[in-house]
Amino acid sequence: MASEEHCSVPPRWRSISLTHVEFPAGDLTGQLLAYTSLLPIVILVGFVTLIVFKRELHTISFFGGLVLNEGVNWLLKHILREPRPCEGAHATLTTEYGMPSSHSQFIWFFVVYFFLFLYLRMHQTNNARCVELLWRHILSITLLGVAFSVSYSRVYLLYHTWSQVFYGGVTGSTIGVVWFFFTQEVLTPLFPKMAAWPISEFFLVRDTSLIPNILWFEYTVTRSEARNRQRKLGTKLQ
Repeated sequence: MASEEHCSVPPRWRSISLTHVEFPAGDLTGQLLAYTSLLPIVILVGFVTLIVFKRELHTISFFGGLVLNEGVNWLLKHILREPRPCEGAHATLTTEYGMPSSHSQFIWFFVVYFFLFLYLRMHQTNNARCVELLWRHILSITLLGVAFSVSYSRVYLLYHTWSQVFYGGVTGSTIGVVWFFFTQEVLTPLFPKMAAWPISEFFLVRDTSLIPNILWFEYTVTRSEARNRQRKLGTKLQ
């Protein structure tokens, strides 16, 4: 394991192409954790994809919270100006400051917000049975493991200290809670009006807040429309 005790004799580092996330050469654990630390990028790509194809207001709000969270992290780093551990160990860094960890803050914002969405937002719109709630618990445990893995990877790879990761997690969790209730109590009641704006109609932005199971709704609507079109096409062919 890469640790601060080895800072005086840094190992030879290799970077993952395009991302420049470095791990000690020959360290399989370090390589796995380097890929784990890329999960925030995967999440961002997923959000952009969802927004482009779904254009749903709550998803846009969730993404807006992530952007705000990153802005707060940048501001805190440049206010505190705490250096990273083992200064000079990594050749490519977006910023020299390490407090708080942006990866830790990002992933804990995402996980805490998602927890609240699963257990508060979906609880209000879907009276599911215990068996049907099992997947929520499994998903929550998985996300919790992901958050700890991403946080640990930043310490293992000598990008951050434990305190930088801890305060990043606390900051991200706090912003996640605040942003969830802001979205729930302030923005959600405004979503129907926002969806009716001309610009929203032009870009096909929609509000699905009152639909308990959007996947089932889209499935049934699509199947019904496909059957209607098939009947019309059959009638014309006759």
